[in-house]
Amino acid sequence: MHDVSYTPGTDALRRIGPLLLQAQDLTATAMVRLTALDNSAYTHVAGSRASLDLLSSVVSSSSLAGTDLAHVLLTNPYEGAQFAGYPADDEAVRAARHAEAIPKMSGHLNDAVHQLDLCATGCHYLAHGIAEDLAPAQDHKPSAVQQTAGAALSPAQYDALTALAFGGRLYESSTRGLGTTQDGTRVSITTYRALAKRSLVIADTGTSLLQGQKITVTEAGQRALAQPRPRAALSTAASTAPKVTAAQGVRR
Repeated sequence: MHDVSYTPGTDALRRIGPLLLQAQDLTATAMVRLTALDNSAYTHVAGSRASLDLLSSVVSSSSLAGTDLAHVLLTNPYEGAQFAGYPADDEAVRAARHAEAIPKMSGHLNDAVHQLDLCATGCHYLAHGIAEDLAPAQDHKPSAVQQTAGAALSPAQYDALTALAFGGRLYESSTRGLGTTQDGTRVSITTYRALAKRSLVIADTGTSLLQGQKITVTEAGQRALAQPRPRAALSTAASTAPKVTAAQGVRR
């Protein structure tokens, strides 16, 4: 965002619009993390209240950044035609409109950058603070409990769990997948079963599968969402190396 350049009008809409959508995605992601953290056992750890307050400030700052970017688009001088009977803008009028709008647009853009800088700083201190808070509890946790944590989630499983945090339903036909009520994301039955096996999600078996059983992310699932998203594993050279086969009919 520091390097964005634009010309007032259609170009500004094309360049600033995607930044607004990204800021809104950041707010939604921060809100999911705040909900997961608030519903986790971490709230019983000393110092957790400060982390919750800090994460809520990230939600606020990212939301304000989105508002600032929306104000950039509001101030942007568009090139639509005037009402019938009004003269069309000549080049001098157009230049004057741009000259008046540019300082206002730049001001809102700078405010958005400031809010996103606060988000980055907040996330940095939040990650450091949670790690410090959990370190003593992890050190005193029985080894048997530590060993039952299981393998880390894959990126696909983490994304599915994030989508299901907004709500989802398990249907009778596995080919239908799981449609979340928030955005209609489809989760494969294999991924759902992997999450359920680890007790990260549960389905309401009191409801018919035909109607769809409500899926709830458990406390363990909320704790998993409070962790950073895992990175995709890099494929090894051995797995990508081409196989060498001897040509048929050739004798050595």
